[in-house]
Amino acid sequence: MEKRNKTAEDVMSHKLVFIDGMDTIKEAVDLIRRENINALMVKKRDQYDALGILTVSDVIKKVYNLNMDPKEVNVFEIMTKPAIAIPYDMNIRYITRLMLRAKIQSAPVDKMGECIGMIYLNNLLHEGYLI
Repeated sequence: MEKRNKTAEDVMSHKLVFIDGMDTIKEAVDLIRRENINALMVKKRDQYDALGILTVSDVIKKVYNLNMDPKEVNVFEIMTKPAIAIPYDMNIRYITRLMLRAKIQSAPVDKMGECIGMIYLNNLLHEGYLI
């Protein structure tokens, strides 16, 4: 299959790590470091809740750059919600356009209402899917 014809499901990372919205940013950063990832999915509170995401960029912009104490800030206070999800069958050309227009670096991959992976814009470049 030609690289430009790949879908989100073909290029996504299967590694999904979830965190509770009540956890602190300190706990989130520890988890990000331990798992060597760039974003955490925030667990839904119930079946009607929207999916949330916490990225390294969120932590830097909303906690560290503002000199806030990561032990005093909860995930739900700075996460992005609802997260923009990428359909599993979306073509890679459209994924990059969507992510750039939405100004996001990471997005969950959705398949029939279930989060099945993550797309990272920088990984698409590093893996050679964009060029």
